[in-house]
Amino acid sequence: MKVIACYSMKGGVGKTATAVNLAYFAAKAGKRTLLIDLDPQGASSFYFRVKPSSKKWGERFFKAYKSLVKNIKASDFENLDVIPAHLSFRNFDSMLSDLKKRENRLKRLLKGFRKEYDLVILDCPPSISFLSESIFTASDVVLVPVIPTTLSERTFDQLVRFFQENKYPLKKIVPFFSMVQAQKSLHKSTMEAMSTRRKVFLKATVPYSSDIEKMGQHKAPVDLFARSTTANDSYRKLWDEISRKHL
Repeated sequence: MKVIACYSMKGGVGKTATAVNLAYFAAKAGKRTLLIDLDPQGASSFYFRVKPSSKKWGERFFKAYKSLVKNIKASDFENLDVIPAHLSFRNFDSMLSDLKKRENRLKRLLKGFRKEYDLVILDCPPSISFLSESIFTASDVVLVPVIPTTLSERTFDQLVRFFQENKYPLKKIVPFFSMVQAQKSLHKSTMEAMSTRRKVFLKATVPYSSDIEKMGQHKAPVDLFARSTTANDSYRKLWDEISRKHL
C-alpha cells in the first residue's frame, strides 16, 4: 500500500481538486483506493457526495484504528472509499500535542489498511503543524501543487527548507505546476526557472480552467462532466506519471 499526501502550505492552489481527480483515476485503473479528507472544510468529501457523520469523532481519530474504519463511506465509484472530514478535525493540532510519538500516529493507523487498499490519498489542510509532520512521516509521496508565481515559489522553498531542517527525506516531495496560464509570461518564466533549479518537478501540469472550478457545481471529478477537455487530460496525465514513477 502506498500513501500520497496532496499537500501545500498555501491554500487555493488546486490541492483538493488534485486529490479528488487522482483518487478517481486510481480507482478507475483498478487500485483499491481510500481518500481521507483531513481538511475540516471537507471539500473533497463534498465533491464525492459523501456526508460526514453527524457525531463529533475527531478526538478519537488518532487513538483508535476502529474509529477510522467505522467512518469509511463508499463512494459512487468502484474501488473508491472515502473517510469524510468533520468540523472537529480543526482541533487535530491540539489533540496531537498531547500525544506521545505524535509524528508516527498517522503512519501507525494507516498500516491497518494494508490488506484492504492499494492506495491511500490524503487531502491535507494548508498549514505547517503537528498534523503536517505526522502526514510527512506517514506518506510515501508528498504531492505539492505549485502555481508558477513568485509567492508560490517562495512557499515551496520554505517547505523544502522545513524538510531539510527536520530531516524528512527530500525525495518524498513531488511538485507539479498547477493553475497554469500559459499566456502569462510570468508563469512561463517561473516554470522554466523552477524546473531548471529543481529537477524533481513532474512533466504533467494542470491548467487554470473553468472546468475544474465547475467540480463544485457538479459534485464530481472532471472526467464525469468534461471528459474531452484539456483539464481532464491533464489530471489523467498527472495520474499516469505518478503511478509510473512513484507507485
